[in-house]
Amino acid sequence: MAVTMPPADRNRLASGAPGLSWFGIVRLGLVQTALGGVVVLCTSTINRAMVVELALPATLPGLLVALHYAMQMLRPRMGHGSDSGGRRTPWIIGGMAVLALGGAAAGLATAIMQEHFALGVMLAATAFVMIGAGVGAAGTSLLTLLAGEVAPARRAAAGTIVWLMMILGFAITAGIAGRLLDPFSPERLFAVVSGLCACAFVLASLSVLGIERHMPRPAERREVDFRAALASVWAEPAARQFTIFVFISMLAYSAADLILEPFAGEVFGLSIGQSTALAGQQNAGTALGMVLVGLMGSLFAGRALGSLRGWRVAGCIASALMLALLAGARPGFPLGAGFFLLGVGNGAFAAAAIASMMQLAGREGEERAGMRMGLWGAAQAIAFGLGGLAGTVLCDIGRAVTGEASTAYSMVFIVEALLFIASAVLAWHIGATQRPIIGKEAQA
Repeated sequence: MAVTMPPADRNRLASGAPGLSWFGIVRLGLVQTALGGVVVLCTSTINRAMVVELALPATLPGLLVALHYAMQMLRPRMGHGSDSGGRRTPWIIGGMAVLALGGAAAGLATAIMQEHFALGVMLAATAFVMIGAGVGAAGTSLLTLLAGEVAPARRAAAGTIVWLMMILGFAITAGIAGRLLDPFSPERLFAVVSGLCACAFVLASLSVLGIERHMPRPAERREVDFRAALASVWAEPAARQFTIFVFISMLAYSAADLILEPFAGEVFGLSIGQSTALAGQQNAGTALGMVLVGLMGSLFAGRALGSLRGWRVAGCIASALMLALLAGARPGFPLGAGFFLLGVGNGAFAAAAIASMMQLAGREGEERAGMRMGLWGAAQAIAFGLGGLAGTVLCDIGRAVTGEASTAYSMVFIVEALLFIASAVLAWHIGATQRPIIGKEAQA
């Protein structure tokens, strides 16, 4: 954070004494629930309405979602802004306000498209710019606040809680929207989306208010130019290594998103209902992997079983192994177990990566914590945007070259497995040359 913490507070965190309570962690997790709820409305519900109900080309929502990811390249700038201001709460509430307004505008734009297509598209583009900016501002500052306020021994569990609460936001909002949108009409879509966005903003605001009240007021500080601050963070070996790790691992993680269900359908002949059920098994595995890392990180902090570095590496290797097995899978292979175990590996490395972000954000100085978190968030967003596209393009190329769907999918899985192996190597070396600040972070 922009504020330099007093020695007593720094020693309290270093010793593993409780920082933010479990209730406080769950409160901040509700912000992520609200954020996830608005995002799923825009990337899933509105996406479907454009393609199915309005019969528009799927490329349109695809480009809008890509625009939302592109805007998150501004995360480092937003993190720098919260560093300079000394408080994260205004950035979280302000980001959620922009996100909620963007979500409501996206619903309005979709309703307008039926009668005035060009006007609707222009409004939708503006809305998704707002959505990307809001996610970047609120999400970056939320994780930075967690990094500064959660005691080291609780960070693995805190990362798991916040991520799972975001997924909870996806599920609850999608379920409510699904019930309220029948029968469909553009006017109903706008009313439901804007109402849910308003509820998400209120929930996030109430959840974060007062969290920073006990913190010291910002002392006077020397203003630092954004480019100088960014260059300073990039010069830090651990921050640079972690940025590269996040990009490569998330590229591998997201490249499978759009091809796993088609793979189950084309190669194994499963129906859409059966492949969707498999996706559910994968998500259950992801949740289990995250919970496992959270529990081990809390119960065995400072020991091998609680090592975030160990879980980063193990998660990447497990993901690579399962992808290699899927590359050779043909009818008769236990696909459900394969999807579930892939999810466990993905969840383990993702939860360890989130907890590692919180460990490393303030390691070289609290005054650049927001900048570091913004840099890693931007790397993740870019990787997610590129990964889904790269996976589908590589699959199409493989199909065109070999003429076989199974071989095309195998090519993509092998490339992803290799990316995860590279990620495991990077994960092992992150911060290895640095002397840890405190004993319990020695294995972080």
